[in-house]
Amino acid sequence: MKRTFLLLAAVMCLVSCASNEPFTIGKGVNISHWLSQSDARGEARKGYFTRDDVQAIAEMGFDHIRIPIDEEQMFDEDLNPESEAFGLLHSALGWCEEFGLRAVVDLHILRSHHFNAAEKPLFTDPAAQERFCECWRKLSAELNRYPRSMVAYELMNEPVADEADQWNDVVNKCLAAVREKEPKRTVVIGSNRWQSFDMVEKLKVPADDENIILSFHFYNPFMLTHYRASWTDMKDIPCAVHYPGSLISDEDYNAMSDEMKGRYGYGAGESGYNDRATLEKQIARAADAAARMGRRIYLGEFGTMSTTPEDDRVRWFEDVVSLCNERGIAYAAWDYKSRDFGVAPDGKPLQKIVEILTRP
Repeated sequence: MKRTFLLLAAVMCLVSCASNEPFTIGKGVNISHWLSQSDARGEARKGYFTRDDVQAIAEMGFDHIRIPIDEEQMFDEDLNPESEAFGLLHSALGWCEEFGLRAVVDLHILRSHHFNAAEKPLFTDPAAQERFCECWRKLSAELNRYPRSMVAYELMNEPVADEADQWNDVVNKCLAAVREKEPKRTVVIGSNRWQSFDMVEKLKVPADDENIILSFHFYNPFMLTHYRASWTDMKDIPCAVHYPGSLISDEDYNAMSDEMKGRYGYGAGESGYNDRATLEKQIARAADAAARMGRRIYLGEFGTMSTTPEDDRVRWFEDVVSLCNERGIAYAAWDYKSRDFGVAPDGKPLQKIVEILTRP
């Protein structure tokens, strides 16, 4: 009996110690279009991301994943949890435990807020704000079983409020709701305007809450990272893009029609010049703002389209990752296996880019 008690006590101690370890991450990747931004359900959704994927991610050298989830996938209209979706989320977190990965669970899209929607009731409707808080009360109730060292919560992806203080007010209400039951869980809070690097300095979070990480996203220069993306103005750009240097060469610019020059001229000449020093100034603005607030900073999304010329794409990743590593900025590439941004499209790693992302 005494031996059984000692074994039980040892296990409880290990669980408690693990829970009290800090949440630390370095190199990660986003699991997009699974529990977010996807119409797949049933076997199609279940088969898109599996234990084998988590094992592969760990073997590549990543230490964490960011898991975007959407309100409409996780909850019905009455905020009742959708059992299949939560089952998949719990499976993923279980696989993370198995293979030694940590996870950021990111509430990506709300019914009251989509980062590209014209109307965003979240910032004008108190009922929508309370629903946002209730989403996180329910998520916290589901996820609080996981050690604080393993799972962090990102309250919402890419807020787009007219004014920074609108987002500050809403996100601090939601943070307070999470803190009702989980005062020490690590919470990630992104900056306003699509998590822009130059809006981190506008964030306001409680000074006495040590378990907050600030976050920004980085897709600059947009003409390069979203080259010929079908949902953007880049979709019919009539020439190649380049990095580093002028995004559009003088020769290609001069060959454009006047209409095209009007649309894409900002990528040519001195105004379109981008190199490592350009990116460094932008990333430093986010990092320095977080440092002034005594906070860690997390680059939760960055990446380029597969349509971006390969050599330019590799050079861009090299610069962004090296700048993050120099400053100790944790990051998660967007994304794992999609065919547009994936660093391992359909599960097949792009070796040059994966080596940059996972370099010791």
